[in-house]
Amino acid sequence: MDIIFLDDLRIETIIGIFDWERETKQTVIIDLEMAADIKKAAATDSIDDTLDYKAVAKRIIQYVEESEFQLVETLAERVTEIILSEFSVPWVRLKLNKIGAIRGASGVGIVIERGKRQD
Repeated sequence: MDIIFLDDLRIETIIGIFDWERETKQTVIIDLEMAADIKKAAATDSIDDTLDYKAVAKRIIQYVEESEFQLVETLAERVTEIILSEFSVPWVRLKLNKIGAIRGASGVGIVIERGKRQD
């Protein structure tokens, strides 16, 4: 299995349970690892034969910017569902960091894996 990754994708969104969080956009940082087979793309040198990480990023940015979830768990789950279904990725690992959520910590969040990991 090959992995295509996207790190440090910073997106502004409404996220949180407190009243002020429902009114003020906050930055979340998303890191993705997505299973892919790059053999064909390497042979053809064609974007059509691989996972287009720019298309993934644009879709995730659009979705997250428009979302208004209370929990990072919900946002993480929905983003992985999009990647698995819309981009035919068999496995994804997502790290979602809600920076500034806890005083004294550089970040807090969640890491999830979905799909069937192929080795």
